[in-house]
Amino acid sequence: MPATDYQGSSASFKNFGQSIMSIGREQVHSMETTYTSQELENFQRLVGEKFQNLSSVSSNELLSISWICKLLDVFLDIQEEFSTILFNNRAQLKKAPMDRLLNEFFDRSVKGLDVCNAIRDGFEQMRQWQKQLEIVLCALDGQRGLCEGQFRRAKKALVDLDIGMLDEKESSSAISHRNRSFGRNNAKKDKSMGHHRSLSWSVSRSWSAARQLQAIGNNLTSPKPNEIMATNGLSVAVFTMNYVLLFVMWALVAAIPCQDRGLQTHFYFSRQFIWAGPILSLHERILEESKKRERRGSCGLLKEINEVEKCARYMNELTDLAQFPLCEEKEGEVRQRVHEVQVVYEAIKEGLDPMERLVREVFHRIVRSRSEGLESIGNANSR
Repeated sequence: MPATDYQGSSASFKNFGQSIMSIGREQVHSMETTYTSQELENFQRLVGEKFQNLSSVSSNELLSISWICKLLDVFLDIQEEFSTILFNNRAQLKKAPMDRLLNEFFDRSVKGLDVCNAIRDGFEQMRQWQKQLEIVLCALDGQRGLCEGQFRRAKKALVDLDIGMLDEKESSSAISHRNRSFGRNNAKKDKSMGHHRSLSWSVSRSWSAARQLQAIGNNLTSPKPNEIMATNGLSVAVFTMNYVLLFVMWALVAAIPCQDRGLQTHFYFSRQFIWAGPILSLHERILEESKKRERRGSCGLLKEINEVEKCARYMNELTDLAQFPLCEEKEGEVRQRVHEVQVVYEAIKEGLDPMERLVREVFHRIVRSRSEGLESIGNANSR
């Protein structure tokens, strides 16, 4: 074969090989893009379904301990799926604008950690109220006839409970500092039965839940078309996770006593997102709950807190009007109210610890996800 012919054949083969390689790369890129697109679509669907389930509950179940636990479970599931997406697309995380969007999300996550610590303080408050309810039950839940001495003991516990709940309603930032959080060793438990203002707290006296929520929501806008294109849609997942974080922290602040509560957070996003409807519906329902006459000025919208307030009010009225010896009808009324106290006491006793464990798990999951994400984008050492 003439040299020229061989060279021509060799060049043709080389060009053919390059074409095959180019086609192969395009196919791989197309497959990766398709996989990422499907993954992100599944993530949006997951968030929508989870919040649709949360929003389908009755008004009686909304903001109960069991509902808050479901909300926290939903956050953990979504956070886990989001972390998986980041891991599967870690090559994209170092590129602009994805690196900036992730760093902003992680900054918001840190603010969410402070909310978790403040909520933990609210749990401690509820434990103090639980102790006062227990005293009322011990005083009035006897099998024998009720005497004046039992009523005096119950009345003292009810007064302490009223003072504690009233102080919590009025307190905003005038609370002493507690150097404690989910991230520290909490092996030593406070054995004191003293008034809650003698306790220390895990957020500074100037900390504000309302301002913290505002900081989480600041500059939180839907990704622009060019950002969606540049990130292969990952920016939409980050935006979604930002709003899941914001809503969950807002709902916790709404439900649980914490420093300088405020529900003025606004939610701005397109209803085109599959999860937009359920989240906006929940936001509206919770706001409506806060406007009810019996909930105005409450230290927390948690259903069980409302039950404590009602039970305390009814029991106070009974003990104030009681005349001894009690007639049979009046004693029956007292025992009915005591039963109601027993029900709410048991609900708090059984639900508070699991709810706190879930908040603790949310705290640690946020920390872990942030560390893994920062390491992926090469900023772990600089943060």
